[in-house]
Amino acid sequence: MSQLALSSFETVRFRAHGPRQIDEIAKRYGLPADVRETVRVVSEVLPFRVNEYVLSQLVDWDNIPHDPIFQLVFPQRGMLAAEDESAVARALKSGSRPELRAAVGEIRARLNPHPSGQRELNVPSDDGVALPGMQHKYRETVLYFPGHGQTCHSYCTYCFRWAQFVGDADLRFAAPNPDRLIDYLCKHPEVSDVLVTGGDPMVMTTERLRSHLEPLLAVESVRTIRIGTKSVAYWPHRFVTDQDADDVLSLFEKIVDSGRNLAVMAHFSHPRELETDLARRAVARIRASGALVYCQAPLIAHVNDDAQVWNELWCAELAAGAVPYYMFVERDTGPHEYFKVPLADAVTIFQDAYRALPGLARTVRGPVMSATPGKVAVDGVVDTPQGRQFQLRMLQARDPRLVGRSFRARYSPDAAWVDALELDPDTPSDLVAAVNGARTT
Repeated sequence: MSQLALSSFETVRFRAHGPRQIDEIAKRYGLPADVRETVRVVSEVLPFRVNEYVLSQLVDWDNIPHDPIFQLVFPQRGMLAAEDESAVARALKSGSRPELRAAVGEIRARLNPHPSGQRELNVPSDDGVALPGMQHKYRETVLYFPGHGQTCHSYCTYCFRWAQFVGDADLRFAAPNPDRLIDYLCKHPEVSDVLVTGGDPMVMTTERLRSHLEPLLAVESVRTIRIGTKSVAYWPHRFVTDQDADDVLSLFEKIVDSGRNLAVMAHFSHPRELETDLARRAVARIRASGALVYCQAPLIAHVNDDAQVWNELWCAELAAGAVPYYMFVERDTGPHEYFKVPLADAVTIFQDAYRALPGLARTVRGPVMSATPGKVAVDGVVDTPQGRQFQLRMLQARDPRLVGRSFRARYSPDAAWVDALELDPDTPSDLVAAVNGARTT
């Protein structure tokens, strides 16, 4: 494949930093003692991982703790309830590991580790046996979690899959190999789309990734393979200077040459993640392989809850040759109270950012809640004889008959998720049943 001049980029070995390195990071970058201690305490409950590229190229150390990238990767005060943070701090101070494990376990259980029916409703079965490392929520799409890809180059503090990274096997989705996936796909030809997700599949070596992707090419009904990844933002070296960067792009070419669509679902949360030459080169190299690049991220307080930020992000994605795809509403899990943005504000931010976009960037959809019944778009706020209401629409649905259906809910300045909405009395009963299911799952 074309090598797109790489001489200006230095080969750097990946190295992850976690809670054990917080003192080293604090010394290098002048992290205040109180902020350092917050990271130490909160990271006992929520996962913390960062790498040299994020530290040296993305974080603005002159704007701590308010810098959006710092908020994005470093645990912050307020992500845990004050009494929970105090309980963990006391357990740490006591030195009692049983006390610490008990406090952490109890807090995690209250943070809704598997929102929107991920474990209860989405895991498929074969002959009554649940299939590990898979989810099948929508008729045409299966999610696949390869076991070796259940970590990331850095962890996002808002991540709705935080439970994958805390070392609890009971909370984790992971498949050791694709054998049961392939068997399931052969029995379900209605599935045309496989989303390989995590964690981040791109933490795997190319040979490991190949062992999970190539078997999919033997299933004729699979026409699209998607890879969910934050690597283009957090470790673009994976596609540019890593030892097997060329190999992974050759693998992408092979998938495309088989007649499949290969879509890299790139997670960009802030325009700064696309400002480096390395990140833009990574996107260019992926596109040169024939793969498509789609971009998505949630709307998150303290990081990107500003229309100008989203407008700049979508324009940067378009300029890089990628497709702006989704603005999601932050899911009701983990530190949701810290990151949530009310739906009323989300609509205003989306619409203000969208109005100033060039036409080719108006592929983006949002704000969208990926809830139990499906993807619920908040299309706007309307004034009706019944009062002010949210205009909602099912973009995708567990029940295909609901796809594209519109409905309304009473306007609320504070509601941040579907379970806080009061549906219009005229909402059809099937939609009511689906949304009410989201309230009880």
